[in-house]
Amino acid sequence: MSSKSLQSFPSSTRSYIAANVRSRREAKNLSQEKLGELAEFHRTYVSQLERCKANISIDGLERIARILGVDTAELLQPPA
Repeated sequence: MSSKSLQSFPSSTRSYIAANVRSRREAKNLSQEKLGELAEFHRTYVSQLERCKANISIDGLERIARILGVDTAELLQPPA
C-alpha cells in the first residue's frame, strides 16, 4: 500500500465513525454530554470525535457502541 493511500485511510475511517456516532447518538436523543458521561469520556472528547478531530481506541469505540446499542463494526461502516 502506498503512503498516499495510508494517509487517506484513517481520515475516511474517522469520518465514518464521526457520522455514525452522531447519527446514532441523535437517534437515541442523547446529548454529547450524556454520551460522554455514560462512556466515561468528557463531552468535549465526544464533540472532537464527531468532528474528526480525535482518534478513539478500540476499547472506547466498544463502550460507545454498547451504549448506542449497535455492534462496534457498524460504527466503522460508511454511513447509510
